[in-house]
Amino acid sequence: MAVDSPRSETYRERLWDLALGQYGYVTTSDAAHLGVPPGELPKLAEHGSFSHVAYGLYRFDSMPSTARDQFAEAVLRVGTRAHLTGDAVLAFHELALVNPRRIRVGTDRRVRTHLPPWIEVVNERLQDDDLTVYDGVPSTTVVRALNDCRAYVMADRLNDAIADALRLGLLTTSEHRLLRRKAGVEA
Repeated sequence: MAVDSPRSETYRERLWDLALGQYGYVTTSDAAHLGVPPGELPKLAEHGSFSHVAYGLYRFDSMPSTARDQFAEAVLRVGTRAHLTGDAVLAFHELALVNPRRIRVGTDRRVRTHLPPWIEVVNERLQDDDLTVYDGVPSTTVVRALNDCRAYVMADRLNDAIADALRLGLLTTSEHRLLRRKAGVEA
C-alpha cells in the first residue's frame, strides 16, 4: 500500500499567499522570510508569474487591481519604516476630496533609491501613537493626517473629512470633538 506524501507548497504559492494581503506585491525581504531564495524571484518574473516593479519589488500580474495599489507600492518602494503621510492618508481613505499629484511617504531614514516622480519622500520622525496600518498599508493615523493637512487643505474640506472619518470609524468621538474644536467648529 503506497502512502501519498503531502504536496509541498511551491515558492510561487507561498509568495501568492503573502501578496494577497499586500495588493499583489512582494519584496525580496518578504521572500527571504518565507524561505524563498532571492534568485528565485527573477526566475518567476521571467516565467510570467509576476512582474519586476522596482529593485527588490515584484507584483503578481494576475492579482486584481484596486484603487489602493499605488499607495501600497509607494510605501514598499520607499522601504522599511515607511508610511503614508499627510494628504496621501486622506486620499487613501477618500477624505477631503484630495487627489494629490504625488503620494507623500514618510520615513525616518535616508532614502537612496531612485523613486518615480509620483512619490514624494517626507523625512519625519513620529511617535508610535501617530502610526498605524490601514488595510495592510503603514500610515500615519487619520487624526495626525488631518492635523498635518491644515496648512494646505481647504478648511471646509477638512471639516467634511472630520465628519466623514467619524462616520467611517476612523476617528473616536473624543478625537472628532478635539479636531472640531481645533477647526473652530462646535462639536
